[in-house]
Amino acid sequence: MKVVVVGAGIGGLVAALRLAHAGLDVTVLEQAARPGGKMRSVAVGGSAVEAGPTVFTMRWVFEEIFSECGADLAAHVGLEPAVILARHAWGRGERLDLFADPEASEAAIAAFAGSAARDGYRRFRARAAEVYATLEGPFIRGERPSPIDLTRRAGLSGLGDLWRIQPFTTLWSALGTYFPDLRLRQLFGRYATYCGSSPFAAPATLMLVAHVEAQGVWHVAGGLSRLAGAVADLAAMRGARFRYGTPVRAIAVSGGRAVGVDLADGERVPADAVVCNADVAALAGGLLGREAAGVAEPVPEAERSLSAVTLCLSARVRGFPLERHTVFFSADSAAEFAQIRRGQLPDDPTIYVCAQDRTGPASPGPDAPERLLCLVNAPARPFSPSEIETCVTTMRRRLGASGLDLTEAAEPVTTQPADFARLFPGTAGALYGRASHGWMASFKRPGARTKIPGLYLAGGSVHPGPGVPMAAQSGRIAADSLLRDRSGARASTRGWTATATSGGTSMP
Repeated sequence: MKVVVVGAGIGGLVAALRLAHAGLDVTVLEQAARPGGKMRSVAVGGSAVEAGPTVFTMRWVFEEIFSECGADLAAHVGLEPAVILARHAWGRGERLDLFADPEASEAAIAAFAGSAARDGYRRFRARAAEVYATLEGPFIRGERPSPIDLTRRAGLSGLGDLWRIQPFTTLWSALGTYFPDLRLRQLFGRYATYCGSSPFAAPATLMLVAHVEAQGVWHVAGGLSRLAGAVADLAAMRGARFRYGTPVRAIAVSGGRAVGVDLADGERVPADAVVCNADVAALAGGLLGREAAGVAEPVPEAERSLSAVTLCLSARVRGFPLERHTVFFSADSAAEFAQIRRGQLPDDPTIYVCAQDRTGPASPGPDAPERLLCLVNAPARPFSPSEIETCVTTMRRRLGASGLDLTEAAEPVTTQPADFARLFPGTAGALYGRASHGWMASFKRPGARTKIPGLYLAGGSVHPGPGVPMAAQSGRIAADSLLRDRSGARASTRGWTATATSGGTSMP
C-alpha cells in the first residue's frame, strides 16, 4: 500500500514512522529544506537558534511512539531533566522559580506570596491532576470525541469528573479560587497561551498543564528541531522516503477518494492513501485543491489562535540571572490581552526568553555569546515594519527595566505574524490553529478521518490539539486510523460531528 504524507511537521513525521514500521510504502513531501515544521531553527551569526517550541513535556508520548516502532527514545535523543521549570519575573525585582520538585515550588510560593498561596497551589495541583486523569484516556489518547461521545466514554461514574474539569469556567476565573495574588494568576494563566489562547477566554480545563509540567520537563540536546530530525531519521530507517523542497499543489481526488498528490511542478505522486499534515485552514482555503477543501471548516478571523513576534539573538548577557526558561510579566494582563483581542500589539507585553545554552548548573561565561529566543504574543495579522520596530523596542526596554542587559554579537532575526503566514500557508500567522476559547472549541477541531476515503489529517490544528506532544499524538491517531481502515476493521467513510492541550511555540 502506497501512502503519501504531506508535510514533515511532527504529526506527519510520526504518521510516516508508524506507517513505514507497519511495512507500508511511505513517501513524505515537504516544501521546506528539512523536517520539523514549526520545530525549526534559524541561523544567527553562525549559530542555530531554536525558533519554535523549546520545552519538552509528556515524554511518555515519544517513548511509546519509539517503543512501538522498535526503538528507544533515549538512544536517539539526548534528554536532561530540568530542575527549575521556569523563572518568573515582575517589576520591582520580584522573582519566583517553579521547580520539578513540588515541595520546592511550595516553599518558593510561600516565601513569595505567603502560606495561603502555598495552600492554594497545593489545591490547584490536585485539581489539575484530576482534570488530566479525566481527559487522558478519552480525549488525549483517543480519536476525536463529540461532547456526547466524551460523556458516553466517561460513563455514569465519570460524569462528576467531567463536571469538575470546569469546562464552562474561564481559566482566569478559576485561578481566582486558588490564588488571590494577581501575580500567581498571571503565572498560571499563561497556560492558556501554550495553545494560543487568552486566559480570559480559555476554559479552566487548561489547568491540566500544571500536572503535565509536574510530570517532568526535559531539555533536548540540540533543541526540539533535533527531536524532529530524530523521528525523521528513524522513519527513514524504517523505509520512509523524504522529498524536501517539494511544494504540493493539490491532493488528488478521483472517484470520491484520495488517489495521490499533485506537485507544483505538475508531477503526480500516486497513493492509496494520503495523510495531510498541513494546517486545516490551508485545506479549507483550497490551497491543497478544491476537492479537498470540504473536509475542514474555515477558521474565522475572530477564532484564530495567537501568533507571535520573536527575536532570535546571539548576545552577551549581564544583569538579570536568566534560567533556561524565563518569563517577564506585563504589569496588567487584562490590558495586554484586551489589546491583542483588538488586533493590536500590546504596549506592555509579557516576554518569554529561552536561554538555550543554559542547562543545569553550567552556563556560558560572562563574555560568551548566548543563543536566545525572545517571544511576545501577538494577534494573527500582518504588521508594518514600524509597528514591529516599536514592538522590538518595547521588548528591549521591558527586559532592560528588569535588569537584563543584552549586547548583541550578531544581527538578530525577527519573525512576525506575516512571516509565519508565509512559512505556514493558510494560517494567516495563527500558530495553533483555532483558539481554545469556550468549551466547544476543542470539539471543533477535525479528527483524523475525513469524509473523503483515503484522506487523513494530522497536525496541531486537528484533534487532540496544538503543542509538540499533542501534534505527535495526532500523527499516531492518523496512522492507527489508516491501518485499521486498511485491515477492514472500520469503514473510513464514517462521518464525525465537528470536535488543546499544552504545547506551542516556545512553550511547554
